[in-house]
Parts: sequence; structure tokens; C-alpha cells
Amino acid sequence: MKLLLRVSRAIDWLNERIGRLVYWLVLAAVLISTANALSRYMFHLTSNGWLEMQWYLFAAIFLLCSGYTFLHNEHIRIDVVSQRFSRRTQIWVDIFGTIFFMLPMTVFITYLGWFMFKESYLVHEVSADPGGLVRWPVKLLVPVGFFLLSLQGISELIKRIAFLMGLIPDPLEKHVEAALEIIKDEVEEGAQ
Repeated sequence: MKLLLRVSRAIDWLNERIGRLVYWLVLAAVLISTANALSRYMFHLTSNGWLEMQWYLFAAIFLLCSGYTFLHNEHIRIDVVSQRFSRRTQIWVDIFGTIFFMLPMTVFITYLGWFMFKESYLVHEVSADPGGLVRWPVKLLVPVGFFLLSLQGISELIKRIAFLMGLIPDPLEKHVEAALEIIKDEVEEGAQ
């Protein structure tokens, strides 16, 4: 189980870093959106390429941060019924849902998304709009984003099983400072 917990920490580290890098895409999307609006309303200049860039950035933010969101337990949950369960029962519900619903769905979408990207790349797909962008980069975000979410699902599964075995604290608690915990673990491992 120690090896699996190390794998879990590595996945958490990866999604934490990607999530923090993607924060900058939010700033880029805001700046591009602002420039687009100003140029359209002040100078009557429009660009499909810049508009599509906004969509691409939104897709990147949404898809690349899905694993990060799951890591921080900030994803959408339907807790109307499960909040009445004991913590151990909630963990078992999460394990069941992860194994039978989340992982099969994310792996399947990753698989299909790869072929969608590959076809777009091979035919050099470009937007049908005048001045539009190449499509394969945004299509690559689908398999990459769902792959990261699949990895985080595996990490969360490991943590929930470790909790049931009494090896780690409650993984359903919000991880406000998950990045500091990861860095602390890395420093401790490096000192040994």
C-alpha cells in the first residue's frame, strides 16, 4: 500500500502543478476577451481567430483542471442522500462510483478523444470560419483532460482504500493546502 500511496502522491503532485499553471490561462482568457470586446465596440474590428482562442482557453481551463478540481474535492457531488451516511459508507459509495462509473467513463472518453484528435491532426482540420484556428490543439485537450481526470480518480481510489485500512486521514475533507502537504512530503522523503 505504501507504493500505491506514493503513486497517489505523484498523481496529486501532477494535477496540482497543472492546475496551478492553468490559472494563468484564466488571465489570458480575460485579457483576450477584453481586447476582443474593446476592438469590436470601439473600432468595429472583429476576429474569428481571437474569438476561437477564447473558446480554446475556456476548454483548456475546464478540461485540464478537472483532475485538479477532483483533487481538492471541489467537484460537483450529489450529497442529498449520501450526507446522511456515515463517513465509512460515504467512502464505500465513492469507491463504488469511481470503479463502476467514473473510471470507465473517463477511460472511454480518453480513448475516443484520442482518435478524434488524431483524425483532426492528420487531415489538418481548420475552423470553417474565416480567420479561424487550427482545430487539432483543442481536440487534443479532450483526451489529455480526461486522462488527467482518470489518473486523479485512481489516486482518490487509492486514498479512500487507504483510509478504510486506517493508513491515512479522511480523504473527503477539503484539502485547502494540498500543495503544501505534497511539498512537505517531498522534502521529508528527500531528507531520508
